Amino acid sequence: MAKQTENNSINQKRKMLSRIKRRKFFRTIFMGVILALMVSSILFVGLGVYNVAGYVYNEITSIYYGYTDRKTAKTGPIDPKFDGYTNILILGIDAGDEGTQNADTILVLSFSNDTGKSRLISIPRDTWVEAESAKGRIGSFYAWGGASLMVRHVAALLGISIHQYIVIDMNTFADLIDVLGGVDIYVEEDMDYEDPEAGLEIHLGKGYQHLDGYDAQKYLRFRGENLGDVGRVQRQQKFIRSLYAKVLQLETIPKLPAIAEIFQNRMETSAEIFDSAHLANVLRKMSSDLPATIMLPGTENEEGAFIPDIEEVDIMISELFPIHEINSEETANSE
Repeated sequence: MAKQTENNSINQKRKMLSRIKRRKFFRTIFMGVILALMVSSILFVGLGVYNVAGYVYNEITSIYYGYTDRKTAKTGPIDPKFDGYTNILILGIDAGDEGTQNADTILVLSFSNDTGKSRLISIPRDTWVEAESAKGRIGSFYAWGGASLMVRHVAALLGISIHQYIVIDMNTFADLIDVLGGVDIYVEEDMDYEDPEAGLEIHLGKGYQHLDGYDAQKYLRFRGENLGDVGRVQRQQKFIRSLYAKVLQLETIPKLPAIAEIFQNRMETSAEIFDSAHLANVLRKMSSDLPATIMLPGTENEEGAFIPDIEEVDIMISELFPIHEINSEETANSE
């Protein structure tokens, strides 16, 4: 009896050991299957991520190359000598019909990317330019070839790279000034002028004035008898300095969404998504110092055309962009 009990106990232990071995075996098989599934999943997801990443990369690359092609078509090639600056061509367009509009205001706003300081180069609209693709007063080039043609000839005239351009018509300009709350400026003389055909009526008194958008247009368009187009350019420079100071005021901050809406929907510009970060960084570092104002050197002839002094222009540019001299010295030393 005791022997039978002992045998039963041995059999139970054998069965228990057998069950334990089976459990270990199946656990091992199960873990192997899970591990295989995990590895397969990782490989599958990795391959999927790789494919998605490759697709996204190809799409972004395609978009970027499309952007660079468009940018080159709009502004021409960018000389790396001007990488330390951001040069923006600002064109104020008159009220002519589409296709016949001229550039009434031509300004190059140049920022130093390191210091945020800015310079404003004014080009009279009657500046005479002779080139293979166009010949005449530069303000009329906009009607012939739009902003791209203007960019190329302004860049050639000054001998610099233009990184971006902004085109604004008079109505949009007036609305922008109104959004900012107007601009305070000293009117140098009594301005009285009427042109019924152009729908222009200017009556501004001498002295300090708070100009809304409508009156700001009148101030900028007035052409006195004493200085003619040169006087207009001087007023434009003074107005831009006042506008610059206005933009830097804290009260402008709540108005930024409305300003951004105007820039986005009502202005023509070469800036795209790839430019946004760079431009935002430039604006963030804008110096509180008012921009230095420079007028294109030259003289007005008997026909009213402004003839640029090319030698003086070269001197002006070498002083404004001293990197020219640095690069010239490096090139000479390397030779």
